[in-house]
Amino acid sequence: KSCPGLLVSLLEAFEELGLNILEARVSCTDSFRLQAVGGENEEQSESIDAQVVKQAVLQAIKNWSEGTDQQ
Repeated sequence: KSCPGLLVSLLEAFEELGLNILEARVSCTDSFRLQAVGGENEEQSESIDAQVVKQAVLQAIKNWSEGTDQQ
């Protein structure tokens, strides 16, 4: 509730990377926490580097933050 739209932004970032998220858990009590479990994507033959995922998550958070500042 304190982070409306943030989970959606993160899941969209995962989708753009072609990641198949099977389960996601989020907590916003003291700080934002996300735990996501993915499965194999049959369309994608290559693995994705963890650093690429981290950068996508950070960018999604930044974009979300900038969007909430404008509202």
